[in-house]
Parts: sequence; C-alpha cells; structure tokens
Amino acid sequence: MFRVVTVAREYGSGGGRIAQLLAGRLGWKLLDRCLVEKIAETARIEPQVAEQFDERPDPWFDRLANLLWQYPGGRGYIAGPVLDRFDADVAADLTRRIIEEAADIGDCVIVGRGSQCILHQRNDAFHVFIYAPRGERLNRLLRRDPRLSKVEAEKKLDTEDATRAAYVRAHFGDDWQNRHLYHLMMSSSLGEKEAVSIILSALRCTALNAATSGR
Repeated sequence: MFRVVTVAREYGSGGGRIAQLLAGRLGWKLLDRCLVEKIAETARIEPQVAEQFDERPDPWFDRLANLLWQYPGGRGYIAGPVLDRFDADVAADLTRRIIEEAADIGDCVIVGRGSQCILHQRNDAFHVFIYAPRGERLNRLLRRDPRLSKVEAEKKLDTEDATRAAYVRAHFGDDWQNRHLYHLMMSSSLGEKEAVSIILSALRCTALNAATSGR
C-alpha cells in the first residue's frame, strides 16, 4: 500500500502542477513550496533565505550565507536559538529530515528535493519522473513569464535542469534521470489530467501486483 508519492520533474514540464492535481485527487498533502517554508521555520530564518538553497548545491550561496551569518546585524530578526550558519548542506539535511518525517506520517505527494533518493528504500513510496518535449517546456515557461526572451528562457531551462541534477548528484551521489530511481517516467505532453490518471492507475496496479506476489 503506497502512502507517499514523489514527483521529480524537468523544469518547465508542468510536473509541479501534476503533483498538485494528484494530491487533490488522492486527498493527500502536497509538499512543494511549503517545504521551503518549513525549513525556514525550523532554521529560524526568513523564507527568502531558505529559498536561495532550495534544490541548489551552489557554493556561491554558501559564501553568501557565511557573510550573512557573520554580519553583526544579520540575525536581528531571528527570535530564539538559531543555527550557527545556514548553507546548502544544512538546507539539504533539514530537507531530508522533513521529508522523512512527512513520509512517516504518510498520505503526501512530495515534489523534488531528492525525495526519490531519500525515500528510495521505503516500500510505501511510489516515485514518478515527469518530462516533456523541449518546445512544450519552452512555451510553458514563456507563458509563465512573458518578460523572458526566447534566448533567456532557453538558458533558464538548461540552468534549472543542470542545477537539479547537480543537487541530486552532490547530496545523493546519483543521476537525477536514472530510470532505476522511479516506478514511472512519463511525458506531460499527454495532458495534466491524463498524466494524473495514469499515475493513479500505476499506483493501483503496482500495489495490486505487490500484494499478489506476496501471497
């Protein structure tokens, strides 16, 4: 019986929206943006700071964080005990802990953040990877942010995908697109509702097969 679904996604594939619709169909909690907010709450920092490290193993941000923590007035807005420093490693560790706690509670859909690796050994977790043709991803991004030029959007697609891949490689030593991490890899070009229906069918079939083989 699956109690958790993780959704990794190419940037601009619409995977976040599919995860949202899936959570709605299942009546489960969606962990996406709220993960960043929970990390900020746990570390007692502003959400904007936590967001800079979200799925980003970037040493530039590490250096920035060191400066922020060393600045005498840099922690004036934080109440109570705080971490000595906040960097990409701390963010990844907090993310892991929150994802593991969420999985223990169950009934949740978790978007990205290496959750497919963190929960890979759990029998109650189902892992999905969403991709899409580059042209569709580009058009989706341009609709989302009309201020971007096509060249800027192309660069953003490549940068964001590379960053997500680097995050998984840095913290879990695995290939973000390794098919062995997932139960299902599918294109969002099928349509959002159709994608959700396929994931739900795969959940039922995989659970049924597991139950049958265990008899």
